[in-house]
Order: sequence, then structure tokens, then C-alpha cells
Amino acid sequence: MQSTVLGWSRSIKRLTVLGLDIGLSLLATWLAFSLRLDTLHYPEEAQWGVYFLAPLLSIPVFIRLGLYRAIFRYTGQAALFAIAQACALYGLLLLSILLWAQWLGVPRSLGILQPLIFFMLVGTSRALARFWLATAGTVSSQRFLIFGAGTAGAQTASAMGMGMGGAFQLIGFVDDDATKVGRNINGVPVFAYQQITELITKHGITDILLALPNASRTRRKAIIENLRTFPVHIRILPDWADLASGRVRVQDFKELDIEDLLGRDPVPPDTELLAHNIQHKVILVTGAGGSIGSELCRQILGQQPRQLVLLDQSEFNLYAIHHELNHTIQSHHLAVDLVPILANLTHAPRLTAIFHRYQPHTVYHAAAYKHVPLVESNPVIGIENNVFGTLYAAQAAMAAGVASFVLISTDKAVRPTNVMGASKRLAELVLQAFAHAQPQGTCFSMVRFGNVLGSSGSVVPLFRQQLAAGGPLTVTHADVTRYFMTIPEAAQLVLQAGAMATGGEVFVLDMGEPIKIIDLAHRMIELSGMTVRDETNPHGDMVIQVTGLRPGEKLYEELLIGDNPIPTAHRRIMKAREDFILLPMLQPHLETLQQGIADNDIAKLKTVMRQCVHGYDI
Repeated sequence: MQSTVLGWSRSIKRLTVLGLDIGLSLLATWLAFSLRLDTLHYPEEAQWGVYFLAPLLSIPVFIRLGLYRAIFRYTGQAALFAIAQACALYGLLLLSILLWAQWLGVPRSLGILQPLIFFMLVGTSRALARFWLATAGTVSSQRFLIFGAGTAGAQTASAMGMGMGGAFQLIGFVDDDATKVGRNINGVPVFAYQQITELITKHGITDILLALPNASRTRRKAIIENLRTFPVHIRILPDWADLASGRVRVQDFKELDIEDLLGRDPVPPDTELLAHNIQHKVILVTGAGGSIGSELCRQILGQQPRQLVLLDQSEFNLYAIHHELNHTIQSHHLAVDLVPILANLTHAPRLTAIFHRYQPHTVYHAAAYKHVPLVESNPVIGIENNVFGTLYAAQAAMAAGVASFVLISTDKAVRPTNVMGASKRLAELVLQAFAHAQPQGTCFSMVRFGNVLGSSGSVVPLFRQQLAAGGPLTVTHADVTRYFMTIPEAAQLVLQAGAMATGGEVFVLDMGEPIKIIDLAHRMIELSGMTVRDETNPHGDMVIQVTGLRPGEKLYEELLIGDNPIPTAHRRIMKAREDFILLPMLQPHLETLQQGIADNDIAKLKTVMRQCVHGYDI
């Protein structure tokens, strides 16, 4: 029956509802007379005029206010408010006519009582229509549990109920708080975590929504690890702002972020360190539109510099970060001058002119070519950009009297097996040499860390794309391990490390424990509600394919060349004990390197890197 009704044309549906409202207006009139006269009413003489007026006045008002444009199976509070407005306007018209006409046998109070009854009847009809039609033509294909029976869980259930239709069914809440178990929230029961296996089996649960916005990352990670063994799709609560807006649907729940799988609770920053080299100063960021550079800019903006100079060679990336930061400045009324500059780091005169004009106090050098296979295939441009881009930026900084220059480096610079890592170690050697040669000049420092989560080219977005496409998930080697850190945490630590520098330090960030990439692939498949297809499970959903190491790729990464790092005031920032080459000895190597770039002589370039970079012997 419901499917038949939903199959009607829009015009037939509107005529049906209009006919229903005419009937309800007559019923409301009869009820109003009966209640007012305290007897079952049979209309006489002038009383027939009220029965005639009720639909004649109400229906045009309903049409004018758009009540017949609504989709009744999705009606909610907004529709109820519109009905109340329409009934109030209709009641005002009816009362005015009754007061003016003063018909014999028609109580004037009928002009108030009848519209109130009419409003209740129309509102009830819409609610019943929504309830009756909501599950029409569908079977609940997705059955949900909400993990978390707190405020967030209740709001989530309420938001889901406004627009989930029949495709989704909320079975219950799950919570590990014993005081909540056995209760219900708006009629939905709260179960203990120990019951989850029974619930999944009995009700065919397909999805679990994590509604734990205040939980620490460590607790979320522990919960997710415990849920991995269940064949369900796990998703996480959207932002509080979206939830509070009432716009949240089941589809708005996010896939698990990698930090929820691997992350750790960040250490609260030292606010004095964050602001030390930034507040009320001119700051320049190279590679400002990149993954790390853009996050540095966001956090720098929060420390209220006087001027922030964004330097990037990508027009699109520069436009995107400039547009975003401009919006932040305007919405928060910040007194920061934002300057976007398109420039190539290998054009030394242009770089010198920029530094001379803006006279930055602090420079964060995040610009680099960092994708290992691409740089391996394009060694000349990779070395030119990473080594000489750093050299020219450092020289421009010294000439302009920059106080602090911080290089964003990488764990791939340690005993590198690829051109990208070797070029970044050479960039470090350049700054170490400058720091030793001019100890009273610009304070040069380097911050070295591993992979950041969600950066361009990161494995996590790749795995998500492959999952969406039906697989396979590709892993280069079963034993490949990597360090991971969130971009915000890395950027925050870079700012604090730079503030602790006195000159020539190589800071190393504590990245936690390394993760096997193939284990990450297993986790992402399992948490998507699927199973891995392999020899032990030939009927699984998703294949993991080992493709072989890419050119220059290492099985594992290191953060230190030497041993025994020196602790600092921050427990996640250490200082490495690294040897370096004095500037007079390094200079001839740089000249040979420059000649190799001019001649496109890759053999010469690699010879220089073998001579200068410890561990590079390719």
C-alpha cells in the first residue's frame, strides 16, 4: 500500500492531501461546536456558514504558505512550524469574520477553538504520514550501533532520526559505563560492550558509529583495536559544529582517520616557545602551499605575526592557502598582513630581492621535492631544488639579516638509499656549515621527522581510493615499516624546536613506534567491514598485493645517523649528534654539484653525494 501511494504522481498526492485537509477542517468545526455546546452537534441555520467558511479560508492560506510543496515522509519541526503559522493566519481570518457577522447560534469563541483543533488534526496527520511512509519500499539494509551513550550519542541518534529514512536502522547504543547499561535513550536501549558480539550476530549489524568526541586518542585507538575483529564498518562522529546544526546524517559520519588507528595523544605545546620567534614579527614560509608548509602557516597565524609571507612556486597551492588564511584573518579579525609570492627557489636573484624587501625575522624552509620515486627519476631537478634551493634561501637570509632559519628535513636523509634523501642530507650539511662559519649571524637549525599522515602522496589516501575502487590494496614489500605523525603535531613541534635553536642543531622528533605498512592495510580493510582475501581466507573481500620496492625505497627509515640523542626541554624533541663538513671543504663539492646540474651529468651528481653523504653508496 505504501509503495502504491509513493508511486502516485505529485499532482494526485497534492489533491489527496488537499482533500484530507478539507475533511479535517470540517471535522475540526464539528468538534469545536460539540465541545463548545457540550453536545454532539448537528448544524442549523447560520451554523452551516462556519462549515462553509472553514475550508474556504484555510485551503487558500495553506496553498499560499506552501504547505502542499512539502514531502510528507520527511516532514519535521520546520513543517510543523509552517502549519502553525498557517493555522494562526487562518484562525485570525475566521475570528474576524465571526466577530463581524455575529451569526445567531454561532459562539464567537469558535474562532479560537476551531483553528486550535484544526492545527492538532493537521499536525497529527502529517506526523502519521511521515511514520507510515518512512519505511515504504525499503528494507533496512544497514543496521547501526552507536558506541557512546553520552550527549554526543544521544544527539547523533536524534540527528539520524530526522532524515535516515528506511535504509538505516539504529539497533541500540553500546557503552562501557556500567551505570548507563540497561537504560534507554528516547526508547533506544543501551547495551554493555560485552554484548556486542551477540548484538552483531543477532541483529546483523553492518556499521558501528563512534560517538566519543571527548575521548583521548589513546582510548579511541584501544576501542577501535577491540572492534577490529568484528565484520562491521566503523565510522567516527563528525565535528561537533555539524552535529549541533542538526544537519548530520548517517552518511556524514567520517571514515576513521589514520590518527585514530595509529595516533597518540599530543603533548600540550609550550605557548612561550610557540610564540617566541613569531609573535609580532615578519615570518616567511617557503613551500607555503604544501602539506607541511600550509599547516605551519595555519599555526603561525594563530601566534599573531605582524606579517606572514607565503612563498611557493605552485600557483594553485599558493592560491588555496592564501584564500584559506585570508578567510581566517577576516573571520577572527586578526591584524596580520598576508603576502602571497610566486617564486622559484633556484632563482637566487629573485629570492634575494624578496628577502631584502620583506626583511623576515624567521624563515621556515618547507619547500622540497619529496616523493622518492619521482626524484629518483628526475635527479637533476631534485638536487637543484632541494640542495641549491636551500643554499640560495640560506644565503638570502644571511644577507637580509634573518634571525632564525629552520629547515624542514626528513628521516630519509639518514643513511639514504635514494636521491631525495641524499639531497635533503646535503641541504642539512649546507646549513650546518653556515652555522659553524658564522656563529653570530643567522641561527640555522634543522628539524628531522618521518611520514606525516594525510600528506600528498601518503599511503593512507591511496589505500582509501583503492578500497573505494574494490582493491587491490598495494604494498611494495611485506616488511616495509614507516614512522607516522599527524601534520598538526609535526608542525607544532617544528615551531617549538626552532625556538630552542642556538645554531647548527639537527632536531629529531619522537615519532613513536614504526608501523608495518601491510599491517596498516589489514587494519583499514577490517575497519571497513571487510575481510582480507588470501590463501587462508580465499572467500575474503579485499586482496593485498605486494608490488615490489620502488626505486630508492628503503624497507625501514631511521631518524639518527649517530647514537645517543640529546634530550631537550620538550620530551618529544631531541638533538642529534651529527658530524658535518666545514664550509671550505664543502664549497668545492657544491661547485662540482652545480657543474653536474648544468651538464645534466647524473653520474657526477651521485659521485658528489657518495663523497658527502654518509651511507649513500648508490
